[in-house]
Amino acid sequence: MSAARARLAAAIRSDEGTDGMDGLAEGGFTVDSWEPEVLDELPGATLARVKLTKTFRGGLTGTSTVHMISAADGEGQPAAYTAFERYVGELDGRKGSFVLQHCAPGSRGERLVIAVVPGTGTEELAGITGGFEIRIDDAGVHSYVFRYALA
Repeated sequence: MSAARARLAAAIRSDEGTDGMDGLAEGGFTVDSWEPEVLDELPGATLARVKLTKTFRGGLTGTSTVHMISAADGEGQPAAYTAFERYVGELDGRKGSFVLQHCAPGSRGERLVIAVVPGTGTEELAGITGGFEIRIDDAGVHSYVFRYALA
């Protein structure tokens, strides 16, 4: 892991400001589709692949497609997942796309880390870096906070 990526991951995990991140986008999103496929269902855990799509509003205005691999514990509760998400649209008026990497090592208090994959920004978002946080309120409404920098 590069030193910059390690600092970003540490800042996201600690809820501190992210050094060098000069942009902040906030808003909400809806999950438009959820297509699960069970890969392995043995005692102790169920492994699945899920493809989902989202629509964003706020600082991000666009859509994304997520490809996720997940594990549910022996009781069917979410345990961990990893995913790649390609976002296409606008970020604070700049057009382009980028890929986010999700890493949720567990559901027992471990912190979800979502970061831009270096080198995946296109068009006006080329060179983008940043960290992404998802929030889900008690009513199930999804929102995000995205701290980013553009090269």
